[in-house]
Amino acid sequence: MTLVQLRHLISLADTGSFSRAAERQHLTQPALSRSIAALEDEVGGRLFDRIGRRAEPTPLGRELLTRARQLVADADELVAQGQAVRGARAGTLRVGLGSGPGALLTVPLLQRVAAQGQGLRLELRRGGTALLVDALRARALDALVVDAYSLPPAPDLRCEIIGELPGGFLCRRGHPLLRKRRPLRFAELQAWPIAATPLSDAVAAVLMDRYGPEAHPERCVTLRGDDLAGLVEATAASDAVLIAVRAAAPGLAELRVEPPLQAVARFGLVTLAGRSPPPALALLRTLARERCA
Repeated sequence: MTLVQLRHLISLADTGSFSRAAERQHLTQPALSRSIAALEDEVGGRLFDRIGRRAEPTPLGRELLTRARQLVADADELVAQGQAVRGARAGTLRVGLGSGPGALLTVPLLQRVAAQGQGLRLELRRGGTALLVDALRARALDALVVDAYSLPPAPDLRCEIIGELPGGFLCRRGHPLLRKRRPLRFAELQAWPIAATPLSDAVAAVLMDRYGPEAHPERCVTLRGDDLAGLVEATAASDAVLIAVRAAAPGLAELRVEPPLQAVARFGLVTLAGRSPPPALALLRTLARERCA
């Protein structure tokens, strides 16, 4: 049994087709069939059933497939470790950013990598925490920076807290609410559109604790989106009130509200437990800590 045969097994299971699997593996179909047949002889049983034109794994095939995926992943990890000796200035760093971290880190991270010159390739993906975690588990991403409060605990995830940033109610300079010389009540904010990215349960609990049930995001937020930078831009050009970390919108003014919000976003650097990090992860960690300081 070889890694090559295991890769053929995985490819056939993923495509369900001998012809497509052979094409993916740069083989002829007869060569792939011989490889699978040799593997079946070695394990002593059929690994695939032909159902119409589709190849479906047998119970034995499914059992072997689970182990094969892990073995191939471990082998790829060994190769990656060998390449890591080239240092953090080479290779590829694939990063997923949640809405808040994305607004703070996207441009600085692009600038930092560009300043290093050629050698390091950076790939960024933005999205919700659940989708980014799925991509991390599928090894399509190397690391995430997300709101740690939105990350469900899991044994296969390692979360390193890199900083906390205070949140607040933000608006454009010149907003009518800024003319009031006293702290505002939350009910006064509700007279205007309220914008926010999807807020964690922890932040929702703080809002309701401070201002009552009407402050639950499902009730009070009228402009919701994953793109915090877009919400900041829309707030700057309208009379909307934005709930966000202050550092993400330095051009906006903060409203004084009584009682104060006193909520923080806790940003975490998330990787897969047991997986060797790419050397360039140190660059991301350093930059994230700088921006959260």
